[in-house]
Amino acid sequence: MADTEEDDELGGLDASNAIDRKILRTVLLINLGQSAAGIGLGMWAASTALMGAGLDNLADASVYSVSLYAVGRAAMVKVRAARLSGYLLIGLAVLLLVEVLRRFAGGEEPVGPAMMAMAAMNAALNLACLRLLRRHRGEDVNFKASAIFTSNDSIVNGAIVVSGALVMWLGSNLPDLVLGLVVAGIAANGGREILREASETAQREVNTGGR
Repeated sequence: MADTEEDDELGGLDASNAIDRKILRTVLLINLGQSAAGIGLGMWAASTALMGAGLDNLADASVYSVSLYAVGRAAMVKVRAARLSGYLLIGLAVLLLVEVLRRFAGGEEPVGPAMMAMAAMNAALNLACLRLLRRHRGEDVNFKASAIFTSNDSIVNGAIVVSGALVMWLGSNLPDLVLGLVVAGIAANGGREILREASETAQREVNTGGR
C-alpha cells in the first residue's frame, strides 16, 4: 500500500513538472519572438525604449530557459538558477543605461507610431504570458522570478505607448531616452527583487534543513 501511495505521489509530481515545463516553454518562445521584433523594430525606428524592451525580452527568455532547467530539481538548484536570473536582469539594466547615455549625446527622433504599435502588441502578449504563469500555484522561486519579469514588461510597454505619443507631440527623442532610463531602473529593481526572493528561499531551506 505504501509503495502504491508513493507511486501515486511521484506520478502527480511528474505531471506537475510536465505542466510547469509546458508553461515555461510557451512563455520562452513568446519572449524570443518579442525580443527579435523589439530589437529589430527599435533599430529601424531609432527607439531606445523599444530596443530596451527587446533586450528585456531576451533577458526574460534567458531566465525562462534557466527556470525550465530548474523544474523538478532540488530547491537549492532553483535558488542558484533564480540568482542567475537576477544578475542577468541587473546586467541588462547596466547595458541599457550605457546605450541611453550614448544616445543623449546625439540621436534622431524615434518613429512614434511604430513605438506605440509594437508596445501595444507586446502588452497583449505579456498579458497572455502572465495568465499562463499565474496558473502555477506554489512557492517556486523561479516562477516568482518569471512573474516579476512579465509584470515589469507590462509596465514598460504601457509607458512606451505614452512615450511614443509624446515623441510625436513634441517632435523630440527626449521622452524615448527618459523612458530608457526608467526601463533601466525597472530592470535593476526587478533583479533586486529576484535576488531577495532567492535569498529568502535559501534561508527557509537552511532553517528547515531542506525538508
